[in-house]
Amino acid sequence: MADGDDRQATFGSDGSLETETTPDATGENDFGEEKEANETDGGYSRYVVSSLLQKAVRRSDEEVAAWAAWELARSGYAWNLWDRLNLYVVEDLRAGDEVALLIERYEELATERWEPAEWKGRLCAIHAALAAARARSTREASNADAYFSAVAEIRAEARERGEEPAHDFPVGDLEPEGTFDAVFDGHTGEGSKRGRGTRFFKTHGARVGPEGEDEQSARWQRLAMILDEAVEYDADELDRAVEPVDPDDPWGESESDGEGPSEKDATGTSASDGDDEDTGDDGDDDGSGSLSDFAE
Repeated sequence: MADGDDRQATFGSDGSLETETTPDATGENDFGEEKEANETDGGYSRYVVSSLLQKAVRRSDEEVAAWAAWELARSGYAWNLWDRLNLYVVEDLRAGDEVALLIERYEELATERWEPAEWKGRLCAIHAALAAARARSTREASNADAYFSAVAEIRAEARERGEEPAHDFPVGDLEPEGTFDAVFDGHTGEGSKRGRGTRFFKTHGARVGPEGEDEQSARWQRLAMILDEAVEYDADELDRAVEPVDPDDPWGESESDGEGPSEKDATGTSASDGDDEDTGDDGDDDGSGSLSDFAE
């Protein structure tokens, strides 16, 4: 079996179409004829069958996907098949789907334990294709990449003209005091300059959502904060630390973040009235709390 790890499935590194018959794809087709370069046993172009496999996965056509995988595997193009299936995981399937692990396992069995063109290898190919076809199809990653890339060009062109871009990244300028203020904790230079240490991180940067912490995790979080000898938290801060973020406004702050004595330094004194909430804490919170390491 040819390794195939250094071969592109359809095009060479210079973008030219590959035409050489691979060592593991020689022999006769189903009609007793010597196979042409890149021909499958059924007399099809492997490029067409490979494209068919991807479209079948994308459209959740299980039978066609299973056939295309079988055809590539039996024809000596297993390297092409597994290369394509692994690409589909990131190009055509929803993020987080467990099918990625299934395909990886089937590939391992087909190529390391058994011969990929033989019966067991072909079964693995069919199983993997069916798993991909049955998974949730989406082009979200490819669509996001295309969109963000287009916006990057628009932003650069606008800057060169000295204008505001017609389209911008979803984070804008990404500066402190803005929508994403919570990211500027002690792990960042701007956060460190603002004295945003452990207190700010626990009550702003570490919040999760929209489901929030489960009961056990919330209990541990509260107890760890209460037992922290370096930083003293009040009740509002303990509540805020485990409060889920708003699914409609994940970067907004909770109601308890408004005016009031919720922000205190390690000695328990209240922050002065009129201070912007996004400063999070005062200069006494130097990030030396035992729960976080801001050296990264």
